[in-house]
Amino acid sequence: MNKIQKQCEVCGQAFIPKTVDSVYCSKKCGGAAYRKKKAQKKKEEKQQAIIDKISVDRLYISVPEAIALFGVAKSTLYRLIRQKRIPAINLGTRLVRIDRAAIEEMFPIRQTSLKKEKPTAKLYSLEPQDCYTIGEISKKFGISDSTVYKHIRKYSIPTRQIGNYVYAPKTEIDNLYNQ
Repeated sequence: MNKIQKQCEVCGQAFIPKTVDSVYCSKKCGGAAYRKKKAQKKKEEKQQAIIDKISVDRLYISVPEAIALFGVAKSTLYRLIRQKRIPAINLGTRLVRIDRAAIEEMFPIRQTSLKKEKPTAKLYSLEPQDCYTIGEISKKFGISDSTVYKHIRKYSIPTRQIGNYVYAPKTEIDNLYNQ
């Protein structure tokens, strides 16, 4: 039997995964990816807090506010200010204010939202005529009953038990196994 090799998303080394879903070669790489994801989430929350504080009618904004609002690097903003492509006022140490209208012309406001829209709930007919039994699924697709149950749990496919039979919607099962 050939072992399929994957490449670790953190360190780039080739490895033989223990499960189909494995993407990291070791616990160390998994922890590094987790810390990186947490840091990115914290950074996004911080930027969102800055964006929420900005008044819509303010004509001049600070450099950190411009970075959060437009997604532009700090070095890019200061370079554009030095080149006089963006009008700015220096009110003292760390008090540079940028003309909001000029920067809006140059960079459109970035649309990022931390709140992900919840997917709409799918409605299924769990009547026996619209469903397969577990036995029918295993015969039709040539897999064991335990694998069918494992996939139903993994992909959150709704089921209904009537007597000794467990029913799963034909549409979801066909989508899952015909891919």
